[in-house]
Amino acid sequence: MLKTVREQASGLTKDQRNAFVAAYLGWAMDAFDYFLVVLVYSEIADDFHVSLTDMAFLTTATLVMRPVGALLFGMWADRKGRRLPLMVDVCFYSVVGFACAFAPNYAVLLVLRLLQSGYSLGYLLAAVAFFGIEPAFGWRGLFAFSLVPALVALWVRTRVEESEVWEKSVALNRTPAYQVFRNPAVLKRFVYLVALMTAFNWMSQGTQDVYPTFVKKGLGLSPDTAIAIAVVYNIGAIIGGTVLGAYSERLGRRRTIMVAAAAGLAVVPFFVLSTAVGLLMLSSFLMQVCVQGAWGVVPAHLTEMSPDAIRGFYPGVTYQLGNLIAALNLPIQEAIAERHGYPAAMSWTVVPALAVVIVLSAVGKEAKGIRFGSTGTHAPSTATADTA
Repeated sequence: MLKTVREQASGLTKDQRNAFVAAYLGWAMDAFDYFLVVLVYSEIADDFHVSLTDMAFLTTATLVMRPVGALLFGMWADRKGRRLPLMVDVCFYSVVGFACAFAPNYAVLLVLRLLQSGYSLGYLLAAVAFFGIEPAFGWRGLFAFSLVPALVALWVRTRVEESEVWEKSVALNRTPAYQVFRNPAVLKRFVYLVALMTAFNWMSQGTQDVYPTFVKKGLGLSPDTAIAIAVVYNIGAIIGGTVLGAYSERLGRRRTIMVAAAAGLAVVPFFVLSTAVGLLMLSSFLMQVCVQGAWGVVPAHLTEMSPDAIRGFYPGVTYQLGNLIAALNLPIQEAIAERHGYPAAMSWTVVPALAVVIVLSAVGKEAKGIRFGSTGTHAPSTATADTA
């Protein structure tokens, strides 16, 4: 498997490597912003004197607005190229994240999160930043720091050339998105991918968002212990995403997802019932290897399943609409936890999500190996997937 990663990396040109690093850091900064709240929302709740269930809606607010950003920036990217929209987007959410540090109350913080839209690396960076910044400056210092790593991602992005596939696609085809969706195959696939991304986001959020609070409030362990565990399971997430994402080139997108999700189901009992620190680290590490291993397939899978004419719009909006539908995951988990405890809250939400991911992947299709720039306004052929 590691050989597969090296083989794929060695075949990249300089521009492709720069694009990979820029995209990876873009995802990382997005996750850094999102998981700052996940790591400290119990502390913010104490500061603003609101319940954990109310605080959980901060993540919901962020997820609710993501489809709006995906729609606007995706359409902009299809019309004007990938570089400028991404740079503007990074600058915008960096400034808003910085402003969160100065929120005087819960209502203002909620509005600021409504304005925002390498994922595991970002979570890991947020956890590491917690150790260095939170003891000295509190949760507000973490939000203030969010401006710095985003500027690094922005600097890298300026070194990347515009996509050749996009330039060729624009030269040959300027079909508006609404006309592309008149193709029944495109619309059907869009609905399927939204359903798949709903299950994926429920699976991911169910295993990540409530977990630090489970360790702190549910088990009574210290915040430092909770963050240390978060560091460990995000290392597992990076390993899983990298290895399984690369291995999907051989095994196929859907089969890799199903294997990862099935392994996640086997880990669930240890994940939700462990109480010792060592077992918490091990079980959460294994769970994130599985969950983010499945997610490691998603960027390629969504892009391959998208028509060329709307490849900026299509993957982003399907992903973020799935995020929108799964946005109530954390409030639901907190509500269940109040009545039945955190093990029930996680198992009752995670097990169905993993099962649905397996089923949807089994009945769906894939377009692994498709040549970008060859589909125009049509849904990509799935002939490759049927023989994979």
